[in-house]
Amino acid sequence: MFQSRAQKFARRYEKPNPDSRDRSEELKREIGEEETFFSLMRRMAHENKLAVFSAIVILLFILGAVFAPFLTRYSYHDMDLLNRLSAPSAEHLFGTDEAGRDIFTRLLYGSRVSLLTGVVPTILSMLGGAVLGVISGYHGGWADALIMRLADIMLAFPSMLLAMVIMYMLGGGLINVFLTLALVNWASVARIVRSEVLALKETEYVEAARVIGVPERTIMFRHLLPNCLPTMIVLFTLNVPSAILTESSLSFLGLGIQEPRSSWGLMVNAGRQFLYNAPWLSLVPSIAIMLIVLAFNFLGDGLRDVLDPYQKR
Repeated sequence: MFQSRAQKFARRYEKPNPDSRDRSEELKREIGEEETFFSLMRRMAHENKLAVFSAIVILLFILGAVFAPFLTRYSYHDMDLLNRLSAPSAEHLFGTDEAGRDIFTRLLYGSRVSLLTGVVPTILSMLGGAVLGVISGYHGGWADALIMRLADIMLAFPSMLLAMVIMYMLGGGLINVFLTLALVNWASVARIVRSEVLALKETEYVEAARVIGVPERTIMFRHLLPNCLPTMIVLFTLNVPSAILTESSLSFLGLGIQEPRSSWGLMVNAGRQFLYNAPWLSLVPSIAIMLIVLAFNFLGDGLRDVLDPYQKR
């Protein structure tokens, strides 16, 4: 579409002189071409190699979590007390823990829990925060004041402290971790979406929709919210590592995932008493947490560069 438009403009202004081809090329560059999702990803791959490498690292962790039973011949809960605290070897790639369980196996199965507690609560918090942010930004008035004051109250508490209090009231367990992290993180999403909606609702197409009688629900959720998606995608990649770190910290403190499940934070906590004679117990899951957090952060930076219209050249 854009290419034919450029050719049309070029033919309209074309003159029988040697500069006609240069004029045509200049018009094509000015009009540009429509950017699709795949073209944006190609641009990110060309401009930000670190973001591509980070996406590969995340994909490897996901594949390891999905195909964990096929990547190891051990079970994450089978004990071998005669082979406890074994150093890394060909038989046990990352050694064994205090109960003789294979660290590599527990790392693979722990990635399932850690990735789920990063992705699921983030999706829940973004859905809730996006809906509240759209309502707050579009309607204003008492709805805006009520939602934003609730968000201010949530943001006034340190997120880790608030998560500890909620987990203490709800008790340990995977579902309770999901609910806790969703409750802790919705406020920041709501504020960001609200700021986007405040700018978007003054645009001409929203005013035109109001004039012709388009229902408010349609304007909010079919016209305004989709235009917040680029920001929400970047926010998602930045909130996932935050949720993973919070879950790991809660599990380290004994308030998150409980045995017999395997979690990276739980593995770090279990290995802290063996730091001098078996440091791999805590070192291996700590490196895994560091890699996945860095990968999501670098991927978020790359997505922000290609999705932010003010960063486009």
